[in-house]
Amino acid sequence: MQLHLDALAVVRASAPDQPAILNRPHAAARAARFFVEKFPGKTLYAVKANPSPDLIRVLWDAGVTHYDVASVGEARLVRGLLPEATLCFMHPVKAPSAILEAYRDHGVRTFSLDSLEELEKIRLATTEANDGVEPTDLTLCVRLRVSSEYSELSLASKFGCELSDAAELLQATRQLADCLGICFHVGSQAMSPHAYVQALEKARAAIVDASVTVDIIDVGGGFPSIYPGMEPPPLEDYFALIDRTYESLPVSYSAELWCEPGRALSAEYNSMIVRVEKRRGDELYINDGAYGALFDAAHVGWRFPVRLLREDANGDNADFSFYGPTCDDMDHMEGPFELPADIRSGDYIEIGMLGAYGAAMKTRFNGFGATEVCEVADEPMSSQYRGDRVDPRVSDNVVSLR
Repeated sequence: MQLHLDALAVVRASAPDQPAILNRPHAAARAARFFVEKFPGKTLYAVKANPSPDLIRVLWDAGVTHYDVASVGEARLVRGLLPEATLCFMHPVKAPSAILEAYRDHGVRTFSLDSLEELEKIRLATTEANDGVEPTDLTLCVRLRVSSEYSELSLASKFGCELSDAAELLQATRQLADCLGICFHVGSQAMSPHAYVQALEKARAAIVDASVTVDIIDVGGGFPSIYPGMEPPPLEDYFALIDRTYESLPVSYSAELWCEPGRALSAEYNSMIVRVEKRRGDELYINDGAYGALFDAAHVGWRFPVRLLREDANGDNADFSFYGPTCDDMDHMEGPFELPADIRSGDYIEIGMLGAYGAAMKTRFNGFGATEVCEVADEPMSSQYRGDRVDPRVSDNVVSLR
């Protein structure tokens, strides 16, 4: 893969007809090292955020050894790339055949669940894989339902057992598990570290109610990146409050703390170059959209940073919306996206921070979806890890962020 200085250098070199995905391995490696060195526990990469083989290898080389796989397809992918990696199947509802293959063929020993039905599925499938003998090497994590009130995207409705049901499920799971864990997900792009404190307090209540020995507390994902209009506190604040709250939990003396960042490890890895095919007032028709890497911009109103790749832009900026290339009216990204007011057909735009749920969501709908891929050496448009961002806190007292 050819290395370019930046997005403008790519445009100068090839004036791409198709959208171009720009990889920044150095940014992903920096994010991985940050988590490995500073999070007070074990870091699992949530593969669903971006399953790029190149990215997975970058994270491994930077010290990430554990991977949260949410399907048997992801288990196959990571096991094929990284024979020595530890895979954890953290989807709470799985097909019996997926559990069987993961355990038997891919060395998966860690599974999550949120019901007695799922526990029985895991028991039967792993017993079958173990030649009819109930396994003694399982790490099972019971997923609690927790609030997503501090997050930009809720994950509170689909998975997780209620606190009122947790005692029975934890007690039953303890009987099968060699290691028992509690996991949860506070929602994507958590904008306050108090989200984790609140969830950990619910975990405390579940442990006390069940009177079981817990070996793992997994705080899941939700760690934020920086986007227009979304300036979260520094990640160090999240880590400090998680560590302080975890240390007071009634868990075993040898218990482990885990996290499962997806967005936080992958967001800065990708940006994308798109071309303006038409301008209609404050609407720009571009060659990628809702069925491509801009799914979140269309369907959840996510605002990504943008910049015009033209040196002679004049005048003030203006707010624009985007239409994608398909024939579907839903292929619309409302934004607003701030760009120079004199932008015109034929111009190129770089859209930043697309490493999480960007390239991973692309489809071939309507015959579109082809992309070029390049590597660039410059910095991502925003970063939690460079050390040069202005601290958005009014106070450096982390407890005051509630």
